[in-house]
Amino acid sequence: MGIKAKKVMKKKLKKASSHFSVSARKNEAPDFLPLEGGPGRKIPEQKPPEDKVTVLYIGRIPHGFYEKEMEGFFSQFGKIKRLRIARNKKTGKSKHFGFIEFESPEVAKIVADCMHNQLLFEHLLQVYPIPSEHVHPKLWRGFNYRYKPVDRVQIERKLQNKERTLEEQNKFVENIMKRDLKRQKRIEAAGIEYECPEIVGIIQPAPKKIKFADD
Repeated sequence: MGIKAKKVMKKKLKKASSHFSVSARKNEAPDFLPLEGGPGRKIPEQKPPEDKVTVLYIGRIPHGFYEKEMEGFFSQFGKIKRLRIARNKKTGKSKHFGFIEFESPEVAKIVADCMHNQLLFEHLLQVYPIPSEHVHPKLWRGFNYRYKPVDRVQIERKLQNKERTLEEQNKFVENIMKRDLKRQKRIEAAGIEYECPEIVGIIQPAPKKIKFADD
């Protein structure tokens, strides 16, 4: 085959391929048909929205794995923006769940994939990403506040040692007597012969009368 024949064959192949591509486009079903008539249109492919989740829920946090330990452990994945552990308002003890926010959504995704169901101090951590629309607006209120538990013993000591008025003292003694009577009845019902001692401080001395000397 000569050079001219080869050129003619190439031109025929190009025409055939172009004709086939045009016919294939015509045979494609359109995604959108206008109501007023006219040619159909193909809807452009939309890229899926980027995952920008940066907040993670962490459950089943073991005892002793608190803010400092948690920050030191998870900072190896990336920079931490905020972190908090749910605590009891009265005692300050951990409720064994918390939240952590990373600056990068890629880091948050890696942590959620790697640390979910990981064994830590005999606890399987539960790590779930929280979409941004589901994050409560008050979640990070006071997140950097180091909670100091209330000294309940000191409060109770002050309550018991406070100065009472005469009415308060009488009511206090009356409540003690009621509890003592209930205790005596339970002892008698159990068939135990026991004589309960008297409670000190029940009988108060009468105030002395003051007599003034006659002028």
